Amino acid sequence: MAAQDVLGQTARLASSSALLQVLFRVVTFGLNAFTLRYLSRELIGVVNVRLTLLYSTVVFLAREAFRRACLSGSTKRNWTKTINLLWLTVPLGVFWSVFLGLVWLHLLEVPDASVVPHYKAGVVAFGLSAIIELLGEPCWVLAQAHLFVRLKVIAESLSVVSKCILTVTLVFLYPQWGLYIFSLAQLLYASVLVMCYVIYFVMFLGSPEATKKSFPVARVKALLPNFVEDEAFVNWREARLTWSFFKQSFLKQILTEGERYVMTFLNVLNFGDQGLYDVVNNLGSLVARFIFLPIEESFYVFFAKVLERGKAVKDQKQDDVAMAANVLELLLKLVLLIGLTITVFGYAYSQLALDIYGGSMLSSGTGPDLLRCYSLYVLFLAVNGVTECFSFALMCKEEVDRYNFVMLALSFIFLCISYFLTHWYGSVGFILANCFNMGIRIAHSIHYIYDYFKESTYRPLAGLLPSPFLVLIYIISGVITGFSEVFFCCDKGWMARLIHISVGALCFAATIITIFCTETKLIHFVRSQ
Repeated sequence: MAAQDVLGQTARLASSSALLQVLFRVVTFGLNAFTLRYLSRELIGVVNVRLTLLYSTVVFLAREAFRRACLSGSTKRNWTKTINLLWLTVPLGVFWSVFLGLVWLHLLEVPDASVVPHYKAGVVAFGLSAIIELLGEPCWVLAQAHLFVRLKVIAESLSVVSKCILTVTLVFLYPQWGLYIFSLAQLLYASVLVMCYVIYFVMFLGSPEATKKSFPVARVKALLPNFVEDEAFVNWREARLTWSFFKQSFLKQILTEGERYVMTFLNVLNFGDQGLYDVVNNLGSLVARFIFLPIEESFYVFFAKVLERGKAVKDQKQDDVAMAANVLELLLKLVLLIGLTITVFGYAYSQLALDIYGGSMLSSGTGPDLLRCYSLYVLFLAVNGVTECFSFALMCKEEVDRYNFVMLALSFIFLCISYFLTHWYGSVGFILANCFNMGIRIAHSIHYIYDYFKESTYRPLAGLLPSPFLVLIYIISGVITGFSEVFFCCDKGWMARLIHISVGALCFAATIITIFCTETKLIHFVRSQ
């Protein structure tokens, strides 16, 4: 497949995934607003922090390394061995579910049964849902490698909608069921997701469309583990790469979910404060994650397909290098501007957003400061996602192993900083520690990108330098909206709030117009792709 075709399909995958993430976050946003009025903060804290952490840890440790290894390189490979390797995620998931489930039940603090009933059932259900989801891993990787955009959108949309409908119905009718509600909803989510992929491939494989596309898997039976006589069960090169990514993914999970691990294992916040933190965290990431995560996932596939892992830039096809450098520069510029916009306007509108969303329970106390810090954290998230996406797509096995040592040291430092900052600044300390963590990771990835392109004429890191006039507009907008918050928000009535919103809208419009005038190359890229 030509690099230009890969770019086009990758851009469609990223945009479709972004729309999907909008759905996820908007649904979660509305679901939290609804459940806050029916359930206790303690119950929400146990579900969204404790049990969700169990689920995300199991699926991440069981599949992340396999995904990265099996999506690297061309789609022309021995898919029988790749599928065999992917099925190893299931026993690995069973191991992690059992091991971590015992930790969650016997080593961690158990919530009061009168406040959060049916905790044991919740642990079992969330661990089981992770195993169910792993059963669809071969289908997911096949779909992602061949850029089946529509399948991913439909499958994940149906699973999320099904989960939310069941949750809202049970919360409204049977709020006394406690964790049973979220356990059943989580099991339904995993089951619907897997069934969508399975049903699609049962209908697709062997069809005229599959034959026309020369799809490498011809029969449904080929999606199951297959032993081939006189051949290795798996591709050992992929297996070794998977092991390298597994060591890295273990550390990355600690860094990604670090604040939840600190909350869960060190008890620095009670369950009620954990629930509040999670609600603010979901609100803060509403805009950030539905854009940055799809870009990272989709363009990882693009860079891995266009450039060959482990090869120096001078040994690559120069047309592909030029395209990859150009795309990387524009992606960096895109996420940087999105991050700066959220940081600048998030500072002055955090308190108003929390007050509208959850009333005084969220807008008083540390809630606004937490969301302001999160707005800054979004900027770090934006840059880190793209720089790591490129680095991980190009690193050879030895470079991945070296990076694992960096991640190990960083994990230890991050957890220590999180613990101390939380004691000093409460939940805000988690965000500050995450900013430090992301800053170090960005520095490492930038160093890798600089070294990779230094022997060429391309300088994609220029994407991190916005025009001086645009920076000036950001500064002016930040100052004006900051003064507007002082004078008009948030206890002076709805008319004052509307004035504050209008001031922000005018500043935002000025910023967007400036972007269109100063970043013409980026605008053309977004419109064309």
